[in-house]
Amino acid sequence: MMASSACATSRSAAATARARVDATKPRANQTHGNVMHRHARSMRARTRAVVDNDTETNDKPASRKASAPRPDTTLRPAGVSDAVVDSSKALEALARLGGNPYESERKSSILTVGLSIHDCPVEIREKMAVPAEAWNEAVAELTALPHIEEAGILSTCNRMEVYVVALSYERGLREVEEWMVKHSGVDIDRLRENLFVLKDRESTAHLLRVSGGLDSVVMGEGQILAQVKTVFQMGEGVPAFGRHLTGLFKAAITAGKRVRSETSIASGAVSVSSAAAELVQMKLPAQSFEGVKVLIVGAGTMSKLLVKHLASKRCTEMTIVNRTRPRAEALAEEFPEVNMRIELMDQFLSLAGEHDVIFTASSAVEPIISKKDLASMSQCGELVGGKRRLVDIAVPRNVDADCGEDAHTLVYNVDDLKELAEINKGKREAAAKEAESLLLEEQRNFEAWRDSLETVPTIKRLRQKAENIRAAELDKALTKIGDGMTNKQKKAVEELSRGIINKLLHGPMAALRSDGSDPMEVTMTLVNMHALERMFDLRNVKED
Repeated sequence: MMASSACATSRSAAATARARVDATKPRANQTHGNVMHRHARSMRARTRAVVDNDTETNDKPASRKASAPRPDTTLRPAGVSDAVVDSSKALEALARLGGNPYESERKSSILTVGLSIHDCPVEIREKMAVPAEAWNEAVAELTALPHIEEAGILSTCNRMEVYVVALSYERGLREVEEWMVKHSGVDIDRLRENLFVLKDRESTAHLLRVSGGLDSVVMGEGQILAQVKTVFQMGEGVPAFGRHLTGLFKAAITAGKRVRSETSIASGAVSVSSAAAELVQMKLPAQSFEGVKVLIVGAGTMSKLLVKHLASKRCTEMTIVNRTRPRAEALAEEFPEVNMRIELMDQFLSLAGEHDVIFTASSAVEPIISKKDLASMSQCGELVGGKRRLVDIAVPRNVDADCGEDAHTLVYNVDDLKELAEINKGKREAAAKEAESLLLEEQRNFEAWRDSLETVPTIKRLRQKAENIRAAELDKALTKIGDGMTNKQKKAVEELSRGIINKLLHGPMAALRSDGSDPMEVTMTLVNMHALERMFDLRNVKED
């Protein structure tokens, strides 16, 4: 009866502890977007001082050593042990600190170092772009750096973001910046003017927002989720794209799918291609594509989306120019309602002079048209106001910047889509607030999973220490016995020693295991981990 009462009281105390911890957690509907952008801007200023400072403040252990007062037992319920009181108070105190109670310990950090359309002009982003065929080499170069354990790169027309798991925040950041300078040829001062840096919680929250379409120029667009999936697929089987980034990108994909299926943010959402088509329609004198001669360079995904949205705007005649004919012909087969003329790239400049609106979406790394080329082209008709429109949605840009100097030409690139984004922004803000709570839930799930990985080294060291003790004591016993035992008897004694060790370790091992699905359970698991490390002095155990 007394045992039952003690167990019930213990459970009550544990429940109270959990309630206190839950009470200190941030509200689920707290919005991260504005906080993250403020953090990113402040980080640009801090980056200059931090990276140039060789002092590793984050890596130094705290100099103060807190004394542990004995728990107050005067009002303790019967049957509640010192351990329960200590754990409850520890959890309560740690929860008051906010965030992860073990952040002060030396462990790897997830960093995001990037450039986006929100703060960085296209002329810088295009120099940083990493094409798919160079992705493996780029992440291998990053993980070859001394303080980078894992690396992944998300490179699109609107952003170039490097995700790394770094042994040291300052040194890892410095190494990523040096790699970016070497890769792009942009000097460090110019780079830092446009750079944003995020760490751990801010980094994971950012990728989930990106995947959900909340950080896109046109909020809710679906193409970015496909691009996040592509990074995950390219990283499969690549050693540089390790366990932590695999888990993070998997969580981002899950979050992106949930946002689009459980909220209305994607209703009427547009891609970069459809936004470009809509922007041109707004800028045409008659705000219509009727009678306008349209040419599209490229036959990939962006061009396919362009054809789809131009067709929906009653543009039923267009010319497709591509490096190869089969891909362009396949595109034409998908849209039988559109009258498509297909030509090869060597005909592009002569064809450009015959068209009023030219969309460029090719994978060329150098401009395919310049001001000099425009000089030999005839002026467009009054239907389009006498001005040819070049709409460049490629990164790196296909249209040379000097084309904007031509008096009879209007040039638009992906940065000009911000105008359209502001028009559509208000329509999706309500859905974005709803999406934030889903993203926060997925972020907590990921962080709980990542925290659960912290116990793996402890499990290995505990088993190693137990095995070292077992082997040493068995050797002593067999030495004392001498040659009086048969091999069968020795084997029986060794199996006995292993059985005893396994049974003794069963409880501690169970206390160290968590699937990461319940944040509270993970917190308790980490408390157990630190307790076991102190009790068995596991920090000094070397793994075989």
